[in-house]
Amino acid sequence: MKNILMILTSHEDMENTDSKTGVWLGEFTDPYYEFIDQGYKIELASPQGGKPPVDPMSLLTENITASNRRFQDDQAAQHAFNSTKRLEEVDASAFDAIFYPGGHGPIWDLATNHTSGRMILNTLDAGKPVAAVCHGPAALLAAELLRPSFLAGKRVTGFTNTEETLSLRASNVPYELETRLKDNNADFHSATIPFTAHVEVDGLLVTGQNPLSAGPAAKALIKILEGQPVGVS
Repeated sequence: MKNILMILTSHEDMENTDSKTGVWLGEFTDPYYEFIDQGYKIELASPQGGKPPVDPMSLLTENITASNRRFQDDQAAQHAFNSTKRLEEVDASAFDAIFYPGGHGPIWDLATNHTSGRMILNTLDAGKPVAAVCHGPAALLAAELLRPSFLAGKRVTGFTNTEETLSLRASNVPYELETRLKDNNADFHSATIPFTAHVEVDGLLVTGQNPLSAGPAAKALIKILEGQPVGVS
């Protein structure tokens, strides 16, 4: 049985607004059930531990996914989500992979969290995969802080500047993720049409562009764990 560590944001406040952010629920539930249905064991962690904040927009009817509805009836999953471990309490070496869901929160806390950054570096150095989706790739910036040039030349994706503008939140974030990744010399790619699914795989690193990419990113991670060939979509 494979063991997956899913690391969630603990940050909910945005800039220049009273609106809240946090985990984009579908970016947690879609991968979570991909892993559960594969027979994997899941551990949840976050910088502060406990229940992570959930972006209210991800709970709107138009953003609800089948996995969201499944989560609503899954008491075990809800208990796990409401009681995440603090990152410092987790031994990442005990897991076969790490997955970072998005929501805007990671661009604040996980982007500078050294514990998370070390987990990413140690996991990849151990020959194990790391995946992140939407704003989750901001966690890679913490790895870059610890190992300069870590991102240089790595083929990645994430929530684009265009998507940030179209989501009407560009003025509520401290930086645009696409720009920051490019500033660190990452080889950034995205779908031609905003808000469509797109996944990049660079060796053991898997990144997904946006909420619709969460499930596909999890499937790509599963292929790596099962020793199957993985293509770029």
